[in-house]
Formats: sequence, structure tokens, C-alpha cells
Amino acid sequence: MVRVDPENLRLPTHPDHGKIIEAGKIICCQGIVIFPAQCLYGVAANALDPGAVRKVFEIKQRPLNNPILVLIHTRDDLKHLVKRIPDTAQLLMDRFWPGNLTLIFEAADHVSPLLTAGTGKIGIRIPAHPAARALVEKVKGPITGTSANLSGQPGCSRVDQLPAAIIHGADLILDAGPLKGGPGSSIVDVTTDPVRILRQGAVAAWQIHQALLS
Repeated sequence: MVRVDPENLRLPTHPDHGKIIEAGKIICCQGIVIFPAQCLYGVAANALDPGAVRKVFEIKQRPLNNPILVLIHTRDDLKHLVKRIPDTAQLLMDRFWPGNLTLIFEAADHVSPLLTAGTGKIGIRIPAHPAARALVEKVKGPITGTSANLSGQPGCSRVDQLPAAIIHGADLILDAGPLKGGPGSSIVDVTTDPVRILRQGAVAAWQIHQALLS
């Protein structure tokens, strides 16, 4: 495992290109990278590789019946992962993407059941943090965006808070220093009418309802 110090990564506004390339290569080779998201550190793996996704479950000691959300680079990437994009989803994406709002869609048939936990639904967002966005762009495909914590434990806003199991399971840690912390992304299921707020996080419920009325 290699840790990249914040001075070398030059975050949050200018991710070091060389380190992002290295991280992208690791992910494309079934590796695991700890990366900074807007509020908390996350665990990145190739979301299209079931073997890599299984590693994420093992590292986090996460039950297989708990789905894992993914991060994408642009909205165009949605068409490869979901069956349809409801109008409500368009409204929420217009208002909150890139950002801390995860939308739950009907998963395309080829999406691994590891990601959906057999629910037929998948959580997706475009990240706002420049390092996370650069990483997704470099991988040229979806990556896992689950928080870098053990299942059931709080998320980590600093790398020195990472559990030993997470550190030992990672091939690379991109250390961006302290993040702002907080509850992480809000989660909204857009497969229902009306939509359902499954978790209120960084985006408040009133903001979500307001966006849907616009």
C-alpha cells in the first residue's frame, strides 16, 4: 500500500495528474484506492469488475445484502448503467450534480448484483470533489463510491481515522488532509412516484422538494 501525502497530491483544487494516473491504473487492475470525496474518504474500485467489488465488501466487512453506490464522470455514463432516467431525476441532477446527492435508478440488466444487492436498483452520483472527479475521468468508467469505513461504523474525514483493515486492504491512499466531514450524500429513490428520500445527508429534504417543484 502506498500513501500519497497531501503536499504531493496538491488538493483540493489541483489534483496531481501523475498520482491520479497511478490511482486509475490501480483501479483498472482490480486494485483498491482510498480517495477524498466531498465530506468523507471513500473506497474506489472498478464497479464493472465483480472481483474488485467483492474486495470492497471484504475490506469493509460489509454484508452482501447492502448495495454499493457508484460514481460516474458525466450523465452520459448513466445510459450504460440504468434502464431509464425519470423526469424527476433530471430535475435533481440539474440542481445537485456534481454534488452530494445519490440517486437510485433501476439498474440495467448487466449490472452486477453485487452492486445492487439483488434489489435491481443502483445508486449513482457525479462527485463534486476535484480528486474524485479526476479519478472517475481517468478510469473512464464507474467506480465504487462507498465510504472508507467498516460496516456500521462512522465515516472518516481524515486518513488517520481509517481503520487498520481499510488501510491494509488498500493499494493506494490519496491523502487530501482533513475533509469537512458530515453525514455524506443524501440518497433519493427516483424509481418511485413520488420520489422517496432514503437518507438525508449533505442535501436537506427541503432542498430536494424545492428542486422538484422548479
